[in-house]
Amino acid sequence: MVDPEVKARLSSYRQSIDNIDAALVHMLAERFRCTKEVGVLKAQYNLPPADPAREEYQIERLRRLAKEAHLDPDFAEKFLNFVIKEVIRHHEAIAAEHGGTKETA
Repeated sequence: MVDPEVKARLSSYRQSIDNIDAALVHMLAERFRCTKEVGVLKAQYNLPPADPAREEYQIERLRRLAKEAHLDPDFAEKFLNFVIKEVIRHHEAIAAEHGGTKETA
C-alpha cells in the first residue's frame, strides 16, 4: 500500500505535468499560427520557404536557453529541428497554393 502523502505528491506532480502539456500545446499552436502567416508573406513575395540563417540563429539561441534551464541542449536542438522541418513543409505547401516555387535558400 502506498503512503497517502506519496500519493498526494504524485498526484500534484501529475497535475502540474498535465497543465504544462496543455500549455505546450497552446504555445505550439500559436507558434504555428504565426509561422503560417510568415509562410503566406513569403509566398506572396516569392521568398524561399527556408531561411538557413534564421534557423541557425534559432538553434543557437535555443541551445543557450536549454543550458540556462538545465535542459539537455541536444534534446532541445532535436525538438527545434523537428519544428523547423514542419514549418518549412507548411511554407512549401503555402507557396504551392499561391503558385510559388518550392526552392529553398
